[in-house]
Amino acid sequence: MSTTEPLYSRTDAALGTFAVRPLDPFSDAELLHGWVTHPKAAFWMMQDASLPDVEREYMKIAAAEHHDAYIGLHEGRPAFLMERYDPSRLELVGLYDAQPGDVGMHFLVAPTDTPLHGFTRAVITTVMAALFADPETRRVVVEPDVSNKAVHALNEAVGFVVDGPVQKPEKEALLSFCTREQFETATGLTGAVI
Repeated sequence: MSTTEPLYSRTDAALGTFAVRPLDPFSDAELLHGWVTHPKAAFWMMQDASLPDVEREYMKIAAAEHHDAYIGLHEGRPAFLMERYDPSRLELVGLYDAQPGDVGMHFLVAPTDTPLHGFTRAVITTVMAALFADPETRRVVVEPDVSNKAVHALNEAVGFVVDGPVQKPEKEALLSFCTREQFETATGLTGAVI
């Protein structure tokens, strides 16, 4: 499959078309480097990464059996990064009671000098809708830094419920879950839409 072919797309009534395509660790590395090393991406923990570091990290993800990365598009232009992983095998192994259909998620909105009102919420809605487009996904699991208040508010807005803090090697994380039903209730999107 071409890396330019979207795997999922949706139209936001206010902000237009959002889509998700596979990430190419080689052709996308320079773009990603600018995003993950930007001061606003401090919680991504790659502030000091070199271009080869970023390329290696996403080559590792591309080769991983239980981890995938995607470039999110807004009106056809790269605008966010999305990662999907199996939390029973990565990130949260032994830190919570994993259930069948659990999918872990990370997302990062590209830095911009011209922010759009509601953009980040539209991005997380797109990410969640893309995850729930897979009928095997029953619940999305996230583990953001406990001090990342902005992402906690976004998570709550799309239906996440906080379980509590968990200690990971690199941070204290706030474990939260969102079922398909919680997402649909919070966003108004139905199974037919996603």
